Amino acid sequence: VQLVESGGGMVQPGGSLRLSCAASGFAFSIVDMSWVRQAPGKGPEWVSAINTGGSRTYYADSVKGRFTISRDNTKNTLYLQMNSLKPEDTALYYCARYPRALHVGVPPARAYWGQGTQVTVSS
Repeated sequence: VQLVESGGGMVQPGGSLRLSCAASGFAFSIVDMSWVRQAPGKGPEWVSAINTGGSRTYYADSVKGRFTISRDNTKNTLYLQMNSLKPEDTALYYCARYPRALHVGVPPARAYWGQGTQVTVSS
């Protein structure tokens, strides 16, 4: 089982980034997925989640209206489009799979995360 994130980088406030997560080793299309982030010195923060077919999406209040989660089951890939980025969005962003049911607001256990991609928002 592998989750490999990409697309992170440094961007100015107000900018955009698109994160991708390539999944392999499991049946991606039947697994609910999420994005989790962790800023330096802070605990993990659940960011967003999406159901298996992509018809239902959920967001933390801190990113609602700015971030969009999506997935392409034909490519086994999860995405996070991030717009209007703020310095407080700076964190390591992880792609994560739910081993069972999707729990809004609750990150999957650490064992189900990828290695992360760094997002830095700074002028």
